[in-house]
Amino acid sequence: MSMLLLPPSSSRSIAPPPAVRSPCAPRSLRTGSPRRHAIARCDTSRTTPRISETEATLAQPSAAVQGATAPLVQALKSTAAQDVSCFHFPGHNRGKAAPSSLSNLVGMGAFLHDLPELPELDDLFYPKGVILDAQNQAARLFGSSKTWFLVNGSTCGIQAAVMATCSPCDYIIIPRNCHISVISALVLSGAVPKYIVPEYNSAWDIAGGVTPSQVDKALKELEKDGKKVGAVLVTSPTYHGICSDVQGVVDVCHPLHIPVIVDEAHGAHFRFHHSFPSTAIEQGADLAVQSTHKVLSSLTQSSMLHMAGGLVDADKVSQCLQLLQSSSPSYLLLSSLDAARAQLSENSKSFDDSVAMALETKDQLMVIPGLSVLDLSCFASDFPAIDPLRITFSASGLHLSGYEADDILEEHRIVCELVGTQAVTFAVNLGTRRQDVQKLVQCAKYLSDKYMSANESRFSKHNYVRSPLDKFSVKLTPRQAFFTKKRRVCIEDSLGEICGELICPYPPGIPVLIPGEVVTQDSLSYLLNVRDQGMTISGAADGELKSIMVCNL
Repeated sequence: MSMLLLPPSSSRSIAPPPAVRSPCAPRSLRTGSPRRHAIARCDTSRTTPRISETEATLAQPSAAVQGATAPLVQALKSTAAQDVSCFHFPGHNRGKAAPSSLSNLVGMGAFLHDLPELPELDDLFYPKGVILDAQNQAARLFGSSKTWFLVNGSTCGIQAAVMATCSPCDYIIIPRNCHISVISALVLSGAVPKYIVPEYNSAWDIAGGVTPSQVDKALKELEKDGKKVGAVLVTSPTYHGICSDVQGVVDVCHPLHIPVIVDEAHGAHFRFHHSFPSTAIEQGADLAVQSTHKVLSSLTQSSMLHMAGGLVDADKVSQCLQLLQSSSPSYLLLSSLDAARAQLSENSKSFDDSVAMALETKDQLMVIPGLSVLDLSCFASDFPAIDPLRITFSASGLHLSGYEADDILEEHRIVCELVGTQAVTFAVNLGTRRQDVQKLVQCAKYLSDKYMSANESRFSKHNYVRSPLDKFSVKLTPRQAFFTKKRRVCIEDSLGEICGELICPYPPGIPVLIPGEVVTQDSLSYLLNVRDQGMTISGAADGELKSIMVCNL
């Protein structure tokens, strides 16, 4: 259900508190050193320029929670503790009618605090009290001029950012390995994509970021054709932690008054340790969408949208979010964002142990025979940094695909974040324990010991993967294709047809076929390969991918 558009709130500006970390450039994490048995030796980080902190706004907190560490959390606690007779939603009535199967699992506290938009809890779409206070405290911490809390995940943040900057038929420059939320934003907004193909490493079956020169080239091509550009969108970091030079992209776009949107879903933690890459806002991005639930500690589906600068209309962003977000936002999700922000505010060294464990683990994995660890020198482009908390290793030296390695890891009760055709990715976070990374290293050694000699004569069919992103032909915009009549065809007979649905392995959620693109042999072969290896395919009407929907032109 969507909300009626409400007038945006105003806030007054005051000077921000001291920055969470030094404004100096992030120092290099490691120096180059020989790595035995590694297929490719890679550096961890390269120095990137930093920009000055952006002034943040701070609303006057309500008297009831003034000075509270987490104002929204405190308000939710106080409201739930009231001895009242409830005649409002939800129907479980503060847990009195909670289903026992779930209350026995999660406890009564979740139901007691699952409250609607009561007056003392503020209004997400017209915040004047504790929500506004919580959002402005988040803006100060994350270095933005304005921050919105999101309860529909980063997906609705991406959609709102695109809709707020692009009118129908405006062009938007995006990487071809963008998340599916970007494609849904094109359907909703009517914007036309101008794709940039990122560098692709076939040995890893992993795409990197985009470069400022690629963005500059795309802008000049659109200018030559007389096209209006609404925005440029960059994914940084990628799922595997590869960061693009956002500052360089900003330097290309801002002289032309073109806003830069950054899908920073995997980089919400970047501001909170000196070894992390610079954040998108620090590098001058206009809008940055972060999944606070990924590496930080809010609940799944909760995210933040940050804004800086004056190129984007904040009122329009608010209006778009009202269209896209639920009119019954979960206060458990909202308060978890406030709590995650407070957690970081209270401890400036939160990530010290996590970073140390991640770097030690990478060093230990690099010297295991048959394994290699993804890092910057696996790409020819001069990408500025890689997330030190994201660990990706390949067992191709053992003639094991990513799926095969993951199956063995699962047998040893190790659950990864992402598995691909060639590699397995692990996300280190605040909750990672030393015993967890030690177990990972021990299992990796087991892989090496068992399969180094056993698979010496085995030919791995997964060693050479053609990029599914290189060759594509666009016949319709995603919006045109979405609303065009479709027909179902056997997937083997779809070659040359115009794809009518968004088809992508998930995770990572990067589309192999986008509505409006011609089905090519490369994309078809890639999809059949990952399907046959048991990977989940998202977006297709036929989840088993025996058939696909094509446009009936």
